[in-house]
Amino acid sequence: MKNKLILASASPRRLDLLAQIGIKPDSVIPADIDEAPLKAELPRQLVERLAISKGQAIAADHKDAFILSADTIVSLGRRILGKPADLQEAEQYLKTMSGRRHTVIGGIAVIAPSGQTVSRVVETVVQFKRLSDLEIKDYLDSGEWEGKAGGYGIQGCAEAYIKSIRGSYSNVVGLCLYDTMQILNGLGFKKS
Repeated sequence: MKNKLILASASPRRLDLLAQIGIKPDSVIPADIDEAPLKAELPRQLVERLAISKGQAIAADHKDAFILSADTIVSLGRRILGKPADLQEAEQYLKTMSGRRHTVIGGIAVIAPSGQTVSRVVETVVQFKRLSDLEIKDYLDSGEWEGKAGGYGIQGCAEAYIKSIRGSYSNVVGLCLYDTMQILNGLGFKKS
């Protein structure tokens, strides 16, 4: 018997990633929570807390379903690069990451109908090439930076700027599929 699954995320990328592994959520219900970091909160702590909080916000009204929630940030050391607020912030992010390594940190949480919550934090190290002013301008003009942690999407034209990646590619897109399946299977989720 198929279990009911709710994706607590507004990200179309997460929905696409789940489709790649044959999972189609019964509902997509984005959680509306405050995503601001707490004082002295480290990047790993932030993504895990946000992933769990998003799931809890939806689980309260859907106790019969598995709730899958996630959050993604980009970090340069302790500096957190979230979704840029505007074009200028996106440009600053790209200039900061140019020629450097950064870490994409993904938090995943699944809340089972029993109330049991399992969460994981996944890190992927990404190395950007040194970006020219023209490359930055072209990327900003593409609009791909909008709504993406760190101001770029690896699955688009920014992939041409990435020298190397160490870790989960799907984590950089928005959801580590390996860890997601491990958690779902461990909690007894059946997709069909």
